[in-house]
Amino acid sequence: MTTATTQERRTTGLILAAGAGTRLGRGPKALLPFRGRPLVEAVAAALLDGGCLDVVVVLGAGAAQVVAAAKLDGCQVVTNPDWESGMGSSFLLGLATADPADDVMVALVDQPGLTPETVRRLLDAHRPGRITSAAYRRLNSNDGGEAALVRGHPLLIDTSLRAAVAETVTGDAGARGFLRSHPELVDEVDCSDQSTGEDIDTPDQLRLLE
Repeated sequence: MTTATTQERRTTGLILAAGAGTRLGRGPKALLPFRGRPLVEAVAAALLDGGCLDVVVVLGAGAAQVVAAAKLDGCQVVTNPDWESGMGSSFLLGLATADPADDVMVALVDQPGLTPETVRRLLDAHRPGRITSAAYRRLNSNDGGEAALVRGHPLLIDTSLRAAVAETVTGDAGARGFLRSHPELVDEVDCSDQSTGEDIDTPDQLRLLE
């Protein structure tokens, strides 16, 4: 159940969808077909259905193509002219576009396993002044095959930390540098029952779209 505190707070979803999908060789990942619609459309729907009150979609490669193919009604769609510089510039553009009073939930466009329940779970678990991250249990070959909880996306950034996170963003890293420097501010929420948390980076991972 969504708490009163969650209801009083506003959260904007931020979808990083600017990459060209070069390694995959299928064009922009935003346009990968997933259950009858472009993947970016499905990710946006999961964020909105899960409780985000707004969604910012940052496009780059093939932006005109994506806008023409995907129904992104109710979303703010912006295009990053510097998308080739790495994910960091798209992340900063998205943060700057979201209402400055809102918490921001960062999602990747190539994560088809994102569900509304995962979004709700993070919103319900979030505490002011902190970062709340989805985490997924994965086998660790270096630990005798034991399943370990691994941090992934989405990532919910408290509005009070947005400026501090932005100051650490470089190249293709996004919020990674801030998370490594401030592990004491990060709360992980197990979402393994919802998906594996995998991104689609290689042809063999196209199975995630099935």
